[in-house]
Amino acid sequence: MNAEVIIVGGGIIGCAAAYHLAKNGVSVLLLESSENIGDGGSTRNGGGVRQSGRDPRELPLIMYAIQNIWPKLSDMLDTNVEYCQHGNLRLGSTPQHKAILEGLTSRAAACGLDVRMISGDEARQLNPYLSEEVSCASWCPTDGHANPLMATMGYYKMARRLGAHIISGEKVVELRKIKGAVRQAVTVSGNVYEGDTIILAAGYESRFIASTVGIDIPMQPVLLETLVTEAVAPMFWQMLGTADADFYGHQTEHGSFVFGLNSGLEPYAKPGKPLSTSIAASAACRGIMRYFPSLSKIKVVRSWAGWMDSCADHVPVISKVEEVPGLILACGFTGHGFGIAPAVGLVLSQLAMGQETAVDLSALRYDRFQ
Repeated sequence: MNAEVIIVGGGIIGCAAAYHLAKNGVSVLLLESSENIGDGGSTRNGGGVRQSGRDPRELPLIMYAIQNIWPKLSDMLDTNVEYCQHGNLRLGSTPQHKAILEGLTSRAAACGLDVRMISGDEARQLNPYLSEEVSCASWCPTDGHANPLMATMGYYKMARRLGAHIISGEKVVELRKIKGAVRQAVTVSGNVYEGDTIILAAGYESRFIASTVGIDIPMQPVLLETLVTEAVAPMFWQMLGTADADFYGHQTEHGSFVFGLNSGLEPYAKPGKPLSTSIAASAACRGIMRYFPSLSKIKVVRSWAGWMDSCADHVPVISKVEEVPGLILACGFTGHGFGIAPAVGLVLSQLAMGQETAVDLSALRYDRFQ
């Protein structure tokens, strides 16, 4: 099967790129290794749509997405993505935490973001459920959160409705060049798909796939875990994080809390799809209850785990590859990919169509590692 653009990876990034390409009349074929769309980090994250706490190189993408795409995404995709823009509190309780938050805040403010340091008392005025442990916080009023599953499936369904061809359970294991340019994606089943452009957006698997055409993206897998509570009456709507990044999360539209954490248990995880652990969940809950004692009686109903593709310098690679014409990389998102996904999908489609991108991507080029 042939298409103008082949996308490898059916997470929110791949599906968003497929949507924008199909919307512009480009023939698209998306190949997803799992039987399920969004089976990686796209549906295993805390749902943050935040600008605060990001590397300045990522800020233009998330600021563009929040200003131009997220507020209208539910209408665009004919799906309620549960986007909620009620700010982000990043919490601290020690002088070291304050120094971390001040550094993040000053760098973001220098890029034009509306973010500032506030005291513990000011944080409690915004969120009265916070404990006295909180002595400082950063506050970004334009941050928020959304539902990762609904956003991913919204892009998937709309891309299909617009004519994108999507095949799940088709694992790409090799790329092949013809006359110096990448042209073919070969799957484990032996099928060969051909296109003018190949967008590689397969999370950590992108490293192995890119290596088949001599490209190495410096990434490693990092284990993320997420827990979900029973639904309770609405308490607060801010997105939450901490200076130490020991947990992050929010209350969802239907009342449950979703909290994410990095357990540090990568060396001990089983190969393949990882399992969440009681060790990680209980550690996260201790931190959560220290800052939010009123949540201590709420029951955790489920948890899950997934791999993220952590890049060497903690920002993604979104780039054409000079050495391999026709190849576009979109990987190494380091757990920050969900919020920027609407903007990334747009710029990937623009790269594939040879257009000027809506956001300058020069700081995210693959050749920055050379």
